[in-house]
Amino acid sequence: MSNGIAITKENFEGEVLKSPIPVLVDFWATWCGPCKMMAPMLDDIAEEYLGRLKIVKVDVDAQGDLAEQHNVVSVPTLALYKGGQLQTQRTGALPKYEIVNFFKDYI
Repeated sequence: MSNGIAITKENFEGEVLKSPIPVLVDFWATWCGPCKMMAPMLDDIAEEYLGRLKIVKVDVDAQGDLAEQHNVVSVPTLALYKGGQLQTQRTGALPKYEIVNFFKDYI
């Protein structure tokens, strides 16, 4: 899968809520084909926006409580956090340009 930081309920607050830059959280699963299709695009975006956007990953099977806590009922789901608050969330596979459009107003 992608190189994003693996998020658990133990590190969610520190890596996401307390981040000094906006954080794009990718809720995914190993069995999810669309999630696997999006992974290389998210890697590219992470490189292109290095220092302006952090991309992290939550495996919903391993972190089901965390996914439920954040109202994730389907994967892939992208959630954008800024200043410790959820700004926007979107479910479903997206092409790269739509992923960028999803977060660009927040960075």
